[in-house]
Amino acid sequence: QVQLVESGGGLVQAGGSLRLSCAASGRTFSSYNMGWFRQAPGKEREFVAGISWVGRWTNYADSVKGRFTISRDNAKNTVYLQMNSLKFEDTAVYYCAADKDNRRLAVPVSGTLYEYWGQGTQVTVSS
Repeated sequence: QVQLVESGGGLVQAGGSLRLSCAASGRTFSSYNMGWFRQAPGKEREFVAGISWVGRWTNYADSVKGRFTISRDNAKNTVYLQMNSLKFEDTAVYYCAADKDNRRLAVPVSGTLYEYWGQGTQVTVSS
């Protein structure tokens, strides 16, 4: 069983920054792609960012490109999401997720390809 625990959410003014962390345990973290998703009230969950298991490749939703950066520290079993220039529309519960497959070549965008999910951390951006 894999456990994912997010932290770092909170209330921030528009234009501000937050860094989310996701600590993983339960399997070989370094062999799995990781992703961040978010869900705003009344909206469907959406992909935010993903990173390959070696940390070499990343992809981002168009809405966060140039503002958010995903990274990972395999020695610490942790994935991060640095969020800069936050906007009101970034307000959501943010979830980290771990890929179903070991060493998948492409970083998944679809949530159906992620098997394990954290409990989520709330990010609220005031306008």
